[in-house]
Amino acid sequence: MTADIDVTTGLGYGGSGQQLDVYRPAVAPGPAPVVLLWHGRGPDEREVLAPLARAAAALGLVVLVPDWRSDAPDGGSAHLRDSVAFARRRAADFGGDDRNIVLAGWSLGAKAAVAAALDPAALDGWQPRSVVGIAGAYGTPAPITGTAPTEVLDSGRADSVPWVPIRLLHGTADQVVDVRRSRELHAVLAGRGRPVTLDEVDSDHAGVVMTAYVPERDRCLPSTADHAVRAGRRAAALLAEAAGIAPAPVIRQEGSRHEGSRHEGSRHDGSRHEGSRAGTSAAENVQSIAPGRNL
Repeated sequence: MTADIDVTTGLGYGGSGQQLDVYRPAVAPGPAPVVLLWHGRGPDEREVLAPLARAAAALGLVVLVPDWRSDAPDGGSAHLRDSVAFARRRAADFGGDDRNIVLAGWSLGAKAAVAAALDPAALDGWQPRSVVGIAGAYGTPAPITGTAPTEVLDSGRADSVPWVPIRLLHGTADQVVDVRRSRELHAVLAGRGRPVTLDEVDSDHAGVVMTAYVPERDRCLPSTADHAVRAGRRAAALLAEAAGIAPAPVIRQEGSRHEGSRHEGSRHDGSRHEGSRAGTSAAENVQSIAPGRNL
């Protein structure tokens, strides 16, 4: 991930004064796939996702990372919708392909992204090419819809729209959102024949986006811990795969569980892949985020 990238910060979007940053390859042969990447519950924390955005841009993606506020009266729904409108309207200005937009999120942002893909009313009928949910909990209401992704599935509303491929990634050492939350959604989607994959990596809630929670700052800051670098690179590769750039490498774990996985042809098959545990592990370095902070 040594490719040169350009970063544009502090662009205004919507009518509420929110800002976003754009990460893009310094040189691209043509319009690049776009990723709209939502952060978690902490208000206006777009900089938390800077390490992941940089890694993804180095793979050839145009990545837009907006601030949004879950403490807004509407739970941040207007901010999230405005960021989608900005991405669709302005992606080409940054060398992006506005016909190839991946919607992705971390923690609460992951729940919002998955909910938006499943509920036809969430974005007025617009759907992304694919969705990537990183360390999300999917059984409680999402800010963009007011309902849980699993509830949308149970209601049947999701059956009225084309199926958007959903890729999930979760750290097995996550002490904020248990990995079982992603396993549960994966099982429900796969059971309904939906295109879904789940990657499990040896990292924690912050490590999956290449950061570590620092209590003194009450913030997730960039991390160079082995487990965070590995997990963050895997997350960036998954974003690239979702955008259709290239299949992301599957990192195997000795003794890991793969029962029920199918690897023939497309990976949109309900498969689950578990990440490498080599080197420094998250279990040795895990630092919990303040309880409930980014759920």
